[in-house]
Amino acid sequence: MAQLTMIQAITDALAIELANDPNVLIFGEDVGKNGGVFRATQGLQEKFGEDRVFDTPLAESGIGGLAFGLALEGFRPVPEIQFFGFVFEVMDTVVAQAARTRYRMAGTRNLPIVFRSPFGGGVHTPELHSDNLEGLMAQSPGLKVVIPSNPYDAKGLLISAIRDNDPVVFLEHMKLYRSFREEVPEEAYTVPIGKAAITKEGSDVSVITYGAMVREAVKAAETLEKEGISVEVIDLRTVAPLDVETIIASVQKTGRVVVVQEAQRQAGVGAMVMSEISERAVLSLEAPIGRVAAPDTVFPFGQAENIWLPNATDIENKVRETYHF
Repeated sequence: MAQLTMIQAITDALAIELANDPNVLIFGEDVGKNGGVFRATQGLQEKFGEDRVFDTPLAESGIGGLAFGLALEGFRPVPEIQFFGFVFEVMDTVVAQAARTRYRMAGTRNLPIVFRSPFGGGVHTPELHSDNLEGLMAQSPGLKVVIPSNPYDAKGLLISAIRDNDPVVFLEHMKLYRSFREEVPEEAYTVPIGKAAITKEGSDVSVITYGAMVREAVKAAETLEKEGISVEVIDLRTVAPLDVETIIASVQKTGRVVVVQEAQRQAGVGAMVMSEISERAVLSLEAPIGRVAAPDTVFPFGQAENIWLPNATDIENKVRETYHF
């Protein structure tokens, strides 16, 4: 196995699927010769040619429309939205077209598009680059929304997404791109979409989260372990559809829950998780469900980002509050 960063694992997955299926196409702003703004597609145009990996104009609406048309004609497009805050320029294609096509055509047509995009805070990007907009996507029936938290899952989930016959929004947290390495198999493998992972076993409190907050939750769990509080960390991996079965099993095991998201508190994925727990497992709870999230404000400029973003300390405090209720 190779020791890869998350960005390297993503590049590896893309290369494997380009080689595996001639109908896979990669395109977006600067993804060709430059290899993308984060170099996720570095070297792919040179290896697979300009017909398979190519640049587009700076127009997300055009990127989306091209992907939609290609998918209807039997291709498997993997367009890159350079930063997910730019998704508003292509919302019609993603939500009003791609998400509805199977229903609209009575299941007679597939629409295998993977909308890849970086997102997330902690790297001091300009406005609209870091925004956590996964809640908008998760609210749209017909879309699968995948958010890996580590290199192994990133490769396996991306391969699964490209092979899926329905549209997938694949979000890659920028802070995780090069922050650590882990062992990743060199061959092709898949990680199932719609299945959460138990990142750390525990018995006292369940912390349910995704993306960059998984690493913050693990840090918090390690600190709390020294205080005698055993924390189970659940990585959702897919925020639509939710793996309700794994969530409820963990809640029934521990009896206490803290839900964590980097996104603003209002109308987020965390609220959906909390409602599912309240509806299905309220009698298993020994304390109110705790929540850690960003404030309900516009994502701040870089100078205030570290104050605004949730972190391990916030998670520790909420777990203590829930545990000692």
